[in-house]
Amino acid sequence: MFQKCSYLLMVICFAFLTSLSFAQDTKALPDTSSSDGLFQAARSAAFDNKNYPQAKLYCKKALEMSPNYADIKIFLGRLYTWTNEFDSAKTIFESVLAINPSYTDASLAYADLMYWNDHYKETVTVCDYGLKYNPESNDLLLRKAKALASLKDYAGAAAITAAILKKDNNNAAARALESRIKDESIKNKIGISYDYNVFDKQFADPWHLLAIDYSRATGIGTVIGRLNYANRFQTSATQFEVDAYPRFSNVFYSYMNFGVSDNSGVFPRYRAGFSLYANLPKSFEAEVGFRYLKFSGTPTWIYTGYIGKYVSSWLLGARTYITPSDFVKQVSVSYNISARHYFGGADDYIGGNIGYGISPDDKFNVSLINTALLNSFKLGIDYKKKINYHNIINASTAWFNQEYLPGVKGNQYLFSIGWQYRF
Repeated sequence: MFQKCSYLLMVICFAFLTSLSFAQDTKALPDTSSSDGLFQAARSAAFDNKNYPQAKLYCKKALEMSPNYADIKIFLGRLYTWTNEFDSAKTIFESVLAINPSYTDASLAYADLMYWNDHYKETVTVCDYGLKYNPESNDLLLRKAKALASLKDYAGAAAITAAILKKDNNNAAARALESRIKDESIKNKIGISYDYNVFDKQFADPWHLLAIDYSRATGIGTVIGRLNYANRFQTSATQFEVDAYPRFSNVFYSYMNFGVSDNSGVFPRYRAGFSLYANLPKSFEAEVGFRYLKFSGTPTWIYTGYIGKYVSSWLLGARTYITPSDFVKQVSVSYNISARHYFGGADDYIGGNIGYGISPDDKFNVSLINTALLNSFKLGIDYKKKINYHNIINASTAWFNQEYLPGVKGNQYLFSIGWQYRF
């Protein structure tokens, strides 16, 4: 009796496992009996498996069942776009708009096709066509603004982003585009800034840093010349720097720096830097790069990485510096977390940051980089305000708690003001 029950139980378990396996296999199979099922199968093939040829086959089979299914047509057109089949994508989008000219998704997909293939005038034409039927579409307006900016029509692009932000101050994409447009449209800037540092223990005399700079927007990106004057350790010195921001595409641009000083005790004798930036999807931005500092001895190489994201009217960011240096005989790492809230455009914000360690990009503290293994904490606030089209003011303050000797800490206070004139 026991053996029969055991045998019956094994049969039941085997049947259950077989049915479960069959159900899972059946569930894994795409539904190819309807155009909707094929559409979902196409999306799964494209997004989950990156199998664009299979996704196209599913779309074509679905369109045999439902020839005028606009969403499937648009998705097939986007597949052609992603696989660089320009003419096929163009034919698909135009066929959808011929039947339904007010279908915004078709205009958006068509505009992306033109923009990604550097047909900026055609992008504007497609956006204008879609805006005739949907004049309040922020997505179409943003695409038009991007195309106008690429055509160097900065005034037209800025008018669009300003209109979007007037209606929706939290539109992160419009704010990021506005920032890029302003940077590219203004040709000349002159600025002056002054930093005042005071210590409660480490140094008896305050530090002073005065900087004057001129920047010029060129065809390859912005170039900045800067003259720094500092008085530290009761010693004065000057430093000349050149910064450049070459832009390679709508996604990638870079930062380059070179500086030379007449006193390696106040400034590095030589400094250089390079970073590659990327504007990523979903309002992310990222950077990787290095900094080079040479005082009187062995040079220091510092590597940096940054990730940021626009969230509503905020820019949130995190940065690290890694220093495998002969100065400190081992690797040191510094961190900084920042948050910036925009009130209007790119030059109207208040921000804060908190960090650990010394940054090579903090010119007022760079001479302390050789104490990087000692603990240093920073808390700062910065404010920037556009008074009018030409004039911008900024102010910042920061507190540092610096371990300048093993087990001995002191406080450092920074106050900074600046003015910039754009023309």
